[in-house]
Amino acid sequence: MPHAFSQLTRFAVIAMAAALSASAFTVQAQQRKDSAILAMVLEPTGLDPTSAPAAAIGEIVHFNVLEGLTKINMDGSITPLLADSWTMDPDGKSYTFKLKRGVKFHDGEAFDASDVKFSFERAKSATSTNKAKKAVFDNISRIDVVDDHTVILVLNNADGNFLFRMGENTAVILDPKSASTAASKPIGTGPFKFDNWAKGSAVTLTKFDGYRNAPAVKMKKVTFRFINDAAAQVAALLAGDIDGMPRFGALQSLKQFQGDARFAVAAGGTEGKTIVSINNKKKPFDDVRVRRAIAAAIDRQAVIDGAQEGFGKPIGSHMVPSDAGYIDLTSVNPYNPEKAKALLKEAGVTLPLNVTLTLPPPEYARKGGEIVAAQLAKVGIVAKIENVEWAQWLSGPFKGNFDLTIISHVEPLDFDRYADPAYYWGYDSKAYRDLVTKHSVTPDVKARLKILGDIQKQLATDAVNAYMFQLPQFAVGKKNLKGMWSSSPIFANDLSALTWQ
Repeated sequence: MPHAFSQLTRFAVIAMAAALSASAFTVQAQQRKDSAILAMVLEPTGLDPTSAPAAAIGEIVHFNVLEGLTKINMDGSITPLLADSWTMDPDGKSYTFKLKRGVKFHDGEAFDASDVKFSFERAKSATSTNKAKKAVFDNISRIDVVDDHTVILVLNNADGNFLFRMGENTAVILDPKSASTAASKPIGTGPFKFDNWAKGSAVTLTKFDGYRNAPAVKMKKVTFRFINDAAAQVAALLAGDIDGMPRFGALQSLKQFQGDARFAVAAGGTEGKTIVSINNKKKPFDDVRVRRAIAAAIDRQAVIDGAQEGFGKPIGSHMVPSDAGYIDLTSVNPYNPEKAKALLKEAGVTLPLNVTLTLPPPEYARKGGEIVAAQLAKVGIVAKIENVEWAQWLSGPFKGNFDLTIISHVEPLDFDRYADPAYYWGYDSKAYRDLVTKHSVTPDVKARLKILGDIQKQLATDAVNAYMFQLPQFAVGKKNLKGMWSSSPIFANDLSALTWQ
């Protein structure tokens, strides 16, 4: 089907949905008082966040089905979750956690300190596929179970972000009896139980009546539907087929919903560093001049305007403006096509340089990729676009099999990934690894922020990737549905706060 005809058809569907939606909207709103249907863009390949890196896993299970010792709230603050409280030794290398009492897993197993020890030793093991283990769990030198409700974590090196890391989805606590099947049937201590996964369509969670604070949880059932097509997201909202979408993807339709009294639109930000990832191990990208040329060929604002409807803040390194210690480095590799051409010539690159640009499903990648490819072509880099599904991206570019790809890295404070030469973009710098180590072992807050600045500067100077913009977030939903996250310090949906008013 020709693209133009396809687009016209989509908008015809949207128009019909809008015309018919008012009565259906009212009926469905009346029917649902203790359940909700939310939409998200990507379907994960599994539901165990400790074994796979996809942010979509956390969107479903984190805080809802599976819990960790600490909780990261929408404003980025850290509060107790499975831990009641904690103390830290003055050297920052030992944390004593007092655990909540009377907590049960969904299968009736009791939660205690042995589950914490099991989960973290599993994350540290040689067979672990937990992508954060090198940064976090390998730094845990010892796990001491004092009693059923007290556990001490001793670190090799002080980590000022450790309590934050304990609130990420990679640090959720699993029970030994059910951990091996968590990818298909996660069993945790959260307010919701896993109910059903209709592959390709939706995941349904139901309220866990044995939850320690069950009366405060208003929803009896929440369904996550997977809708990666922007036009379909709009149609589903207008028709009342879904109640809300915390990370709404059809930015071109935001004004339509802002002007519709039946809906509420909340704006926020994410930790998403949207970048053109470059395979640093592959020629000619192993030459910093070529990487700088790619960065200089890209007009960040043009990508933001063309792919993001103008929403998004330009970035020049691997941090976002809302991060503590962020510095604006967009001037290090500014848009300059003539400089890009000169750098390619200096590097001895024969033009045209043919490359493959691999694009996963989100609109920032697919629409942004078209713009980036056109910009690269102007300096002699011919990018063949390869559209892939999320699972293909994980088994291709994320395994190091790519030239260029566009992706938004949404994990907070993940600059430590650049200290791992085996990570998919293949950056290998001892100077950088030394900076990250220095940051980890420095207890003084001001000194740590100074080192963070040096970390960002080195990534920008080495043009490891072409840094484009911070991914914004817009939560769109029925006006009487309250509690959806509109900002994402981590990619999660706290369903315990969801309610109809």
